[in-house]
Amino acid sequence: MTSRNRNRWSWVLRLVAAGIMFQTLYFKFTASPESVYIFSKVGMEPWGRILVGVFELIASILIVIPRTTPYGALVGTGVMTGALFMHITRLGIEVQGDSGQLFIYALLVLGSCLTLAYWYRGSLSGISVQEK
Repeated sequence: MTSRNRNRWSWVLRLVAAGIMFQTLYFKFTASPESVYIFSKVGMEPWGRILVGVFELIASILIVIPRTTPYGALVGTGVMTGALFMHITRLGIEVQGDSGQLFIYALLVLGSCLTLAYWYRGSLSGISVQEK
């Protein structure tokens, strides 16, 4: 992949991940009934809802700033791994008749974050990567 194409795809992945996480912040920070239901069901209401929202906000901001993209991608990977774990173990794929939409969003964000973290792994402080 040329660096120009990779840069374009990088921005697509950044916007997908940050856009989805930004969009869900409204529901977490306003205590929407759906968010309260989800975090109550996993035993993390209200502190978990607010904490996850803060981490998603941090990840979103870091992802869209080119210098901090890999760090945001790592934070986003952690948050989405937790979200998917909760879906699989406690919530189920479908939550309150959403046809699995939240689960799919979490997969999209996780895939975007993992790809960004991999592409920018050489930029992470303290991590030495040697290419063959």
